[in-house]
Parts: sequence; C-alpha cells; structure tokens
Amino acid sequence: MEFLAGDLLTPLSVIGLIILSAVTSMISAAFGAGGGLMLLVVMASLLPMSIVIPVHGLVQLGSNANRFMLTFKHLDKSMFAFFSLGGLIGAFAASSIVTRIPLEFMKIVVAGFVLYLLWGMTPKLRETSALWRSTAGAVTTFLSMFVGASGPLVGSCLYVNNYEKLRYTATFSACMSVQHTFKAILYGFVGFSFWQWLPLVAAMIISGGLGTWLGLQLLQRISADKFKRIFRAILTLLALQLAWQGLQAF
Repeated sequence: MEFLAGDLLTPLSVIGLIILSAVTSMISAAFGAGGGLMLLVVMASLLPMSIVIPVHGLVQLGSNANRFMLTFKHLDKSMFAFFSLGGLIGAFAASSIVTRIPLEFMKIVVAGFVLYLLWGMTPKLRETSALWRSTAGAVTTFLSMFVGASGPLVGSCLYVNNYEKLRYTATFSACMSVQHTFKAILYGFVGFSFWQWLPLVAAMIISGGLGTWLGLQLLQRISADKFKRIFRAILTLLALQLAWQGLQAF
C-alpha cells in the first residue's frame, strides 16, 4: 500500500485510518461534533504534525462536505456567510506565521487543547450578532491552521443559536467545510505537497461518506448521553498518549 502513503504508514495503519474515517464521520453526523478530533489524535500518533494538519484538513473537508450535501436545506445562511468572512481573515492572518511554528511541538498543544475542550469550562457565548459570528470564524479558523480540529470550538459558537439537530448539522458542516478549504489553500500555498497523500485522502473521504450516511440515520434515533461519557474517556486517554509522545521529543 505504498501508493497510499509512501513508507510512512504500514498497510495495517492505512486500513485502520480508512475504517476510522468512517467511524469518526458517523460520530460527527450522529452527535454533532467530535469525530474530527478523534481522527486528529490518532493521525498525530502515527505521522508528523507537519503532515497531519494538512492531510487531516483535506479528509475533514470531504467528510463535512458530504454531511452538508445531505442536509443543505437546513443551512443558516446568515451564520455561514459571516463565519466565512471571518474565516478568510483568520486564514490570512495565519499565513504570515504558519511556517514559523514548530509543528512537532504542536502534539503537546493539541493534547492540551483536546483536554481543555473535554474537561475545561465551555465558553458561555451569548452573542449572535454579525460581528460575533465573523469573529468566531476568524478565531477558530486561525487556530485550526495550527491545532487541526477546531470543530468543538465551532460547535460551541453554533450552540448559542439553539438550532434543532438538522439545522445545527447543516450549518456546522458548512462552516467546517469552508474552514478546511481555507486550510488546504494555505498549506498548498506554503508548499505542502498533497499529491502523494491524495489516494489515502480519497479512500478516507469515501469511507467517511458511508459513515456520514449511517450517522445521519442515527441522528434522531439514539440517546447520546452514555456514548458521550465513553467517548470522552477514550479521547482523554488518546490525548494523554499524544502529550507523552510530544514530551519525548525534548
């Protein structure tokens, strides 16, 4: 399977990532967010962060685009428009420093970011103005360029709108799609070569499409409470492992 990922991944790792893409897409579709974060943590334990962030972004672009196409009728167009405007500003700001950040060190940053999102205080956001929506797009897009999975932060920006499930899913997927598009453009502009990763990305997007469809079937049929507790425990262990790997580099 060298054609899928060169010599950086074993055949078993490639198969595992393709399957995991389906599982995490199903999680995001069924429970609103979280799948991208899990996929990021696992990928970061297998590959250098300089590869993980752009490749993960491309996979997530496909996953969120799939989800958006299946729910686009429920989109909050105003939120999407202002978020995209802010996202453009955030991506532009990140472009001036993205090559100066030691991305291997970002394993520790990612782990801390994940643990805070899982166990820290969720921001109590009450602003739904155009200014706030644009600011949310700018800040989360900027962070996404270095941390990778900003889905939980974007999700917290959308929860204040008190959306029903499908409206939340459509708007979240649309916002994340534009954010990951900006990321792909930025990393392509600074010289990241996506070509050797496209077969793996394509396979993960296809499997993610199946996961998305299954997740949407579960969206209104299953209680997420028990699952979220288990999911948080697993993700905590993965984040701690990732932090340990980052610390070993010093």
